[in-house]
Order: sequence, then C-alpha cells, then structure tokens
Amino acid sequence: MPSKSKKSKSAGRFGPRYGKRVRDKLVKVEIKQRKKQKCPFCGKLGVKRLSKGIWKCSRCDKKFASNTYYLD
Repeated sequence: MPSKSKKSKSAGRFGPRYGKRVRDKLVKVEIKQRKKQKCPFCGKLGVKRLSKGIWKCSRCDKKFASNTYYLD
C-alpha cells in the first residue's frame, strides 16, 4: 500500500486539484502577504494586511490602501 504524500503548506487545502505549479505559486504569495511588512510612514516592521489592499501599522496606527497582496 503506498504511503500518503505530504500536502503543500497552505495550499494543502486544495488537495490534488489545480496542479503543483499553481499551488506552489499560491504558497509563495500567501507566505509573503502574511509577513509583517515595513511601514511607509514610520519605517518600522509592523504593517499587517487587513483585507484586499487595506493595510494597518501596529506601531503608528495608520491605516492605508496599497497593493493587494504585499507592499513593495
């Protein structure tokens, strides 16, 4: 009996659907968007994504709109 293969991090919720490349690309985007990012106002790490394009800095309490998945 074959052993069960590992699922691919956060994209494991899709199981075998959509193909490996697509799921790997999704994992890269999701890892990057969930990291704390550098605030353009105070310059410190503390910006988190609230929803699509809405970001909030935990240090200076500024809420602003920017790119959808991660700040550049």
